Amino acid sequence: MGDVPVLTRRTDSGVLSLRELRRRDARAWREVRAHNHAWLSRWEATVPPGSGEVVPSFGQMVSRFRAEARAGRTLAWAMTLDDRLVGQVTAAGIMFGSLRGASIGYWIDSRFAGRGLTPIAVAMACDHCFATLRLHRIEIVVRPENAASLRVVDKLGFRHEGSRPSFLHIDGQWRDHEVFALVEEELTGRLVDRIATRHESPRTGFPATEDPN
Repeated sequence: MGDVPVLTRRTDSGVLSLRELRRRDARAWREVRAHNHAWLSRWEATVPPGSGEVVPSFGQMVSRFRAEARAGRTLAWAMTLDDRLVGQVTAAGIMFGSLRGASIGYWIDSRFAGRGLTPIAVAMACDHCFATLRLHRIEIVVRPENAASLRVVDKLGFRHEGSRPSFLHIDGQWRDHEVFALVEEELTGRLVDRIATRHESPRTGFPATEDPN
């Protein structure tokens, strides 16, 4: 796999793009995260006490993402709107062989929430995973209290598969999560085309593109 592709879609709010998270995004990324601390902290993964691990710096995080992309295990996208960084979408735990699956996580700047951008961005990432990587299954895990994220999986048509008690260390405690999944056989065409009809007018819609550069 190696490279993180650029995925682009025009929406009523502007040009929505997914592209590789870069070191030069540090200032914009930190500003967005600082502004959204209260908005995001309830849903953020945390390091369990006594684990001996430390939270990586932004530069270390980008380096890890690049190494994981080269190994074919992770695709970490910056979500941008008209070239402004507004969030992130990550396809992690990518596996091939007999499983061919991945897990997708996402967040968005609260100043851009409610415009339908997150479902479209996640749909773009899913379509790449299904059509280009030829994955069979994509999973999204959500805390049951996260109403906004639950709306995203509902709009995307992900099935509820069950619960995972104490699944991830979030906001200082081990938290229960609900599991949602979608497999290739459940798709009819591109997922982004299905979701975009709810958030785009005919004058703005155009096929998603992948930029090899």
